[in-house]
Amino acid sequence: GLEQHRPKAVVIISIFLFAATIVAFITGESLVFPNTLLDNLWKFNPAGAAPFHSIGRISGVFLLALGVATFFAARGLLRGRGWAWWFGVSLFAIDACGNIVSYFLTHDALRSMTGAIISGTFLFFLCQYSVRGYFFRQALTPNHKP
Repeated sequence: GLEQHRPKAVVIISIFLFAATIVAFITGESLVFPNTLLDNLWKFNPAGAAPFHSIGRISGVFLLALGVATFFAARGLLRGRGWAWWFGVSLFAIDACGNIVSYFLTHDALRSMTGAIISGTFLFFLCQYSVRGYFFRQALTPNHKP
């Protein structure tokens, strides 16, 4: 079935998106419903906390929405859904560009370039012929519904 032909890159990217879901939910929840336990997590990244706290609770709502999106995208990738491939490509392209822009704003080369390289790597693997074929093989298997 579909699982036998699933490229390993799809599994790795899905695991990453599931992890991103957890981070987005925890971070979003801490912004929407502040409490001492989750507020202590912000001590690990005070520079990252500042922009979120300056925007306020709405940033938490956006993070919770992002968490929902990354969860369904990870599931969709594992199920060979074409929309999930497009979501992943869009997400990683936007993130790579955001990391490059971030460098010019923060001059934090390590953080910016690491993020851009990770997103670029995921884009590279999503665009491989075998991975695209996993999502868009209707011509080969007419009964497949991405």
